[in-house]
Amino acid sequence: MTQRYWEPAPRLLDTIRSYQSSRTRLFRGLAVIRHHFWSAVTGTDIPLNTKIGEGLHLPHPNGIVIHPDAKIGPNVTLLQQVTIGTKSAYDDSVPTLEQGVDVGAGAKILGGITIGAYSVIGANAVVTHSVPPGCVVAGSPARIIGNVADLAKKKTHHPTA
Repeated sequence: MTQRYWEPAPRLLDTIRSYQSSRTRLFRGLAVIRHHFWSAVTGTDIPLNTKIGEGLHLPHPNGIVIHPDAKIGPNVTLLQQVTIGTKSAYDDSVPTLEQGVDVGAGAKILGGITIGAYSVIGANAVVTHSVPPGCVVAGSPARIIGNVADLAKKKTHHPTA
C-alpha cells in the first residue's frame, strides 16, 4: 500500500522515529522542525522522546496527548482526544500500554498503571487502575465489562430464525 504525502498521523510518527534514530545534530534539528509542523496540523502532543512501539495507529490524530514517559507497545490504536498521562502535577507515574491495545475516542488513561495486551478501552472511559490482558473496560471510572474473546463470539454469532 502506498502512503500519500498528506496523511498527518504517519508523518507525525515519522518525525518521532527520525528524531530518535538520528545521530547528528542537523538531522535531529530537522526532525524537530517537522515534528512542530505535524503537531500543529494534527493538534496532537506526542513528545519526541516518547517510547512508542512499531505499528502505532492514529486513525484520527486530533487532540491526542501523551506524557513523554509513557510507554506505548506495538500495534496500539489510539482514537481522537485520548489522554495518556499522570493523575496530577505531583504524581509522576505514567501508564504503560502493552501490545495490541485499542483505546476509544476521548478516553483518559492516568497514573502508573498497565493496560494489558489486547485490551479494549471504551470511548470516554477514565482508567485509573491497571487492566488485565484481553479485557474490555468502559465508564467513568472505568470498570471491566467483559473480555475480548466474548466480543469476538458476539460478532460471529448469527442467530437462526
